[in-house]
Amino acid sequence: MEKKVQQYYKLKTRQKELEKELAGLRQDILAYFAEQGKAESVIGSYKVKLVTQNRKEYDDDKLYQTLSDPELWRLLSKADPAKVASLTKLKVIDEEKISHTYNVKTITLLQVDKQ
Repeated sequence: MEKKVQQYYKLKTRQKELEKELAGLRQDILAYFAEQGKAESVIGSYKVKLVTQNRKEYDDDKLYQTLSDPELWRLLSKADPAKVASLTKLKVIDEEKISHTYNVKTITLLQVDKQ
């Protein structure tokens, strides 16, 4: 068991190092694309693409006040964006009714594929 714990520790440490290195490379690539004013390019044998997405970040207090029905709030238990989106699509929650309960955050995803 000690060897398994030791191996786990080593892998977690390596994972943290790799995530840090990936974050740095991602920032460099995003900066390059911002400088070039592009969202897609072929670099060597790799196709690189930036995809922009908007994500809603709900304010739990505002959402709870708006959806004060305890049964409905119990379905959510907290402002899980996926659950709120599902209930909105199912017309259980009116999108206009909760429009003041979230902020839209724009994020950029980086996709790198080998051609």
